[in-house]
Amino acid sequence: MENAFKLFLVVHIACGFTAFIVAPIAMLVKKGGENHRLFGKLFFWCMTGVVSSAFVMSVLHSNPFLFMVSGFSFYLVASGYRWIYRKKATSIKDIALIDWILIIGATLFNLSLLGFGVYLVSSTSENSFGYISILFGLLGLNFVQKNFKHYTNPPKEKYAWLLHHMGGMIGGYIATVSAFSAVNFSFLPSIIQWLWPSIIGVPLMYVWINAYKRKFNKGKQVADLVEVKQG
Repeated sequence: MENAFKLFLVVHIACGFTAFIVAPIAMLVKKGGENHRLFGKLFFWCMTGVVSSAFVMSVLHSNPFLFMVSGFSFYLVASGYRWIYRKKATSIKDIALIDWILIIGATLFNLSLLGFGVYLVSSTSENSFGYISILFGLLGLNFVQKNFKHYTNPPKEKYAWLLHHMGGMIGGYIATVSAFSAVNFSFLPSIIQWLWPSIIGVPLMYVWINAYKRKFNKGKQVADLVEVKQG
């Protein structure tokens, strides 16, 4: 069992390190271009490897927090990726089965994170993982609620998919940095190790997304800013 854990740990580290490197490249190159698509897909599949290996390791070492936070992280990336395929959705009928499966799974994971956090805090107030779990659970449920709203009432703005795509993918990258910090920044208090990427990254993400939104409000079209292709 220990050898299996070490094997999945190698996969986890390799995929996580690659995701950590390629995501900024995808952010900086032109949206929708060949390089953006290449590095964006590489980030998505690396995150799939990160989460899959984390699931196995969490079972082998009985780590429920790792299991649940992996589901939280993956949904951010998977949701952002799936928005590419919902560009032309106009009603709930246009939402694919995979999107419903993902959102149901994310709801369960985030409810579990929230409940796990409440249990830890009620057991001992000094357990920082309890507060981390509660915060991530609430953030995840809020993200799920917004996506469900867009599934049942797709946004009318033609550029909305791009903003949601950016939010999901950048949110997933923030989660990656959080995990990297938790493993490597042991000199920081545990709660700071996990939360500083969100404290810094989330406001910056909204600034960037709102910058695009202002461009669209001034008359820019998606084709002016993005090389739009399907897939």
